[in-house]
Amino acid sequence: MSPEDRAFLTQLFSTAVRAADPTQALRAHLPARPKGRVVVIGAGKGAAQLAAAFEDLWDGPLEGVVVTRYGYGCATKRIKVMESAHPVPDQAGLAASAALFEAVRGLSADDLVVALICGGGSALLPFPPGDLTLEDEAGLNRALLTSGAPISVMNAIRKQVSGIKGGRLAAACHPARVVSLVVSDVPGDDPAQVASGPTVPDLVSREDARAMVAAWRIELPEKVAAWLAGEAGRAPDPGDAVFAGHEVRVIASARISLEAAAAASSVPAVILSDAIEGEARDVGRVHAAIAREVAGRNRPFQRPVVILSGGETTVTLRGKGRGGRNSEFLLALALAADGVNFAALAADTDGIDGSENNAGAFADGGSMARLRGLGMDPAALLSGNDAYSAFEALGDLFEPGPTGTNVNDFRVILIR
Repeated sequence: MSPEDRAFLTQLFSTAVRAADPTQALRAHLPARPKGRVVVIGAGKGAAQLAAAFEDLWDGPLEGVVVTRYGYGCATKRIKVMESAHPVPDQAGLAASAALFEAVRGLSADDLVVALICGGGSALLPFPPGDLTLEDEAGLNRALLTSGAPISVMNAIRKQVSGIKGGRLAAACHPARVVSLVVSDVPGDDPAQVASGPTVPDLVSREDARAMVAAWRIELPEKVAAWLAGEAGRAPDPGDAVFAGHEVRVIASARISLEAAAAASSVPAVILSDAIEGEARDVGRVHAAIAREVAGRNRPFQRPVVILSGGETTVTLRGKGRGGRNSEFLLALALAADGVNFAALAADTDGIDGSENNAGAFADGGSMARLRGLGMDPAALLSGNDAYSAFEALGDLFEPGPTGTNVNDFRVILIR
């Protein structure tokens, strides 16, 4: 890939991330000051940056606590930042959940709770219900992460096996008013799905969750399965009086970021969708088919063109390789579009793709030939979920570091 194309793709990624900048996103959504206290709570990979931005923008006293992923914290003045594990919860997350409940204990109707919610909060806020343990909840997360189920299914199940998700944290704020300011990382921008909705209840029932487990053949840990089969601890109903007067606002999303990148592109740009789900490798092959059609037949889009898409794909683990959904998408794309004249970047807008340090990777029509020249088999790497090793060998990993926000996958394909 030429340095010019790499710089161009990186610039579009940066534009998309800036469109979800915490200060810019919050500025237009500050709630009115209450008569009483202002308590800020929050969770997600960008929660610390949201908290710092809220402190700078808020004219008045406040207090509170937010939780983010290890290494994602930043300096704040009045809001305490706690860190815990992602994607599998740990003991620090349990302590953080308890701290959030403590922060909203004993509030009055004159008080205001501002909830800063963004992607990643599902894992960061473990709070096992009943006689379940932290290891049970960690086992649930591992089962969900390897199932290949879409994020909406994973979160629906999590909400029924939690003491904090599915609106339960908001219920604990009663009688205070709650304003949830949400940075969406989910397809469709349903705020109840972001971080499994700790302050936003929804209508997904226990029966719905059971049906999803069966449909996706998810092998739950024995104690978790027993809990889900019972009736205790159902998620609260959105119509419950404890939620009266609450507000929910989506302040940043993949749609907004993709539109910003399209507007900033010096090459004509099209947006396929901001809500694409499915197996990462399958989505990669579909994007490759579109790239082949454009490059070979100048349809359905005229060259030159930038093809943008977002959403959240999933990976069903078949091997023991390294990588995340964006690098797996890109390896499948490059393999299916081998020899086509394109340049592409796929990356997670939070700066981390999976469990490694890269946000994603770059690829072009010559990537697979170069990989084979190194003695590596692209098809075998894809089969073993080892996309990280492929792009590491090529020197094409994309490593911007934590961005302080999260509106999920950003994919861009340039066809000159």
